[in-house]
Amino acid sequence: MRLATQFIESLFTVFLVVLLIRILMSWIPSAPIVGFWRAVYDFFHQSTDWYLGVFRRIIPPIGMVDLSPMVAIIVLYILKGLTISILRSF
Repeated sequence: MRLATQFIESLFTVFLVVLLIRILMSWIPSAPIVGFWRAVYDFFHQSTDWYLGVFRRIIPPIGMVDLSPMVAIIVLYILKGLTISILRSF
């Protein structure tokens, strides 16, 4: 069971890193992206849109500030803690 716990914990960590990269990419002004970089850009957006979309529907932007990514990260940490504690109890 320890191996499964480590695997799940690693999945959460990888998704958190992908989410953070996506958030950092949103601060960079969008320029026309082609080739390899377009594929990288699309990967980060498509792999996190489903998760961020849930929070964007619930929390509207306040002016120019979008708080949904911060809430998404907090919820991800809570889910990670709950999942790991449940797995460790077995």
